[in-house]
Amino acid sequence: MVDVAPRGMTAEEIVSLSRQYTLYEWSAQNAVDPIPVERAEGIYFYTPDGKRFIDFNSQLMSVNIGHGDRRVIDAIKAQADQLAYANPFMATEVRARLGQKLAELLPGDLEVSFFTNGGAEANENAVKLARQYTGRSKILAAYRSYHGATAGAITMTGDPRRWAAEPGMPGVVRIPDVHRWGRRDPTPAPEALHDLEEVIMFEGPQTIAAIILEPVVGTNGVLIPPDGYLQGVRAICDRHGILLIADEVMAGFGRTGEWFAVNHWNVVPDLISLAKGLTASYLPLGAVVMRREIADAFKDRPFFGGLTYNSHPMGCAAALATIGVYEEDGLIERSREMGKVMNRHHRELEAKHPSLGAGRNIGLFGILELVRDRETYQPMAPYNGTSDEMKAIGRFLRDNGLYTFVRWHTIMNNPPLTITEEQLGEAFQILDRALDIADQAVAA
Repeated sequence: MVDVAPRGMTAEEIVSLSRQYTLYEWSAQNAVDPIPVERAEGIYFYTPDGKRFIDFNSQLMSVNIGHGDRRVIDAIKAQADQLAYANPFMATEVRARLGQKLAELLPGDLEVSFFTNGGAEANENAVKLARQYTGRSKILAAYRSYHGATAGAITMTGDPRRWAAEPGMPGVVRIPDVHRWGRRDPTPAPEALHDLEEVIMFEGPQTIAAIILEPVVGTNGVLIPPDGYLQGVRAICDRHGILLIADEVMAGFGRTGEWFAVNHWNVVPDLISLAKGLTASYLPLGAVVMRREIADAFKDRPFFGGLTYNSHPMGCAAALATIGVYEEDGLIERSREMGKVMNRHHRELEAKHPSLGAGRNIGLFGILELVRDRETYQPMAPYNGTSDEMKAIGRFLRDNGLYTFVRWHTIMNNPPLTITEEQLGEAFQILDRALDIADQAVAA
């Protein structure tokens, strides 16, 4: 008999066909050079020819429980066997259980979930809810932010990825950033809050539906707010009847060493956007969770929003199983403790490498910020750009089996929460050698 079983593609075939027949995001297609991936386990993934990479970015800051956890895979299989899909007007056990579980985990009276396909749609629907609930139109958002690539979310996004989509959704107003470009330290909370109040005054508080922010900013720098800032924003929102939307798509589910980043400052937002770590990206699922008071406003009038895959049973099953892994394996506490180890590595690199302006982390949410001069804090690459040094660092990391984001003048440090102290040390040994490249560019 002729063997008709499909053979596995080579790395070259995978890359060639992917480039020929699919479109890569945020990239000029001729510049795309993807890593072919065949399998993954724990903190590692492998190419078809067997090269191993440390996944030091949890793919898109999302595979928080590591790769290949059988508890989640088996839950997905079981749900597929029982009920693969039911439309969002129906009720399923996994939808009911996940909604209840999130209400238990989230702070305060964040109790009612609207499930989406991912984080961008969670932010889109958070804005719809805020506008329909308040009857106001404006949304305040920061420059150092990313909220997603859909039409409304990309308008709220502050970084350059929004430029090609402008003018975009009307009603978005920028607020001053706590963290200013080219500075090591954030603006003190009282000054930052004064600047925010001034924008609200100029815009008219009665026109503003919500402020959306990342409690810890993600791809724009792992920017940790000064103590008092989030509490102050909460108080300002309360004073003016403005809703506070916390975008925790990246920071949620243990990434910062707490279930949710807002917990570090004991702040309860009015709406919170979730995705990524919700299922550890084993399947697509997002959610916007709202306070009971907001949900109650739609008891006798419709909420104008909907998605074909809202509350998808397989996504909900993946989320429930993933939450179970966080709890069973103590991954929230583990992130907190391993964050201390990461901080120690950052301090050691700062002492050794003059090119390292700052190593920052909260839990296992970390970044290295490279500079040409610590005194002037000149970045190693310009805003929305790169440099020969950063390109060389990116090549070095790839050649030496460490996968992470090298963006502008930064290197992301976001491993799975399952990483061991030994594995973390192995990753930082590679980063240590990579920084030798940047040190050559430091001003004498």
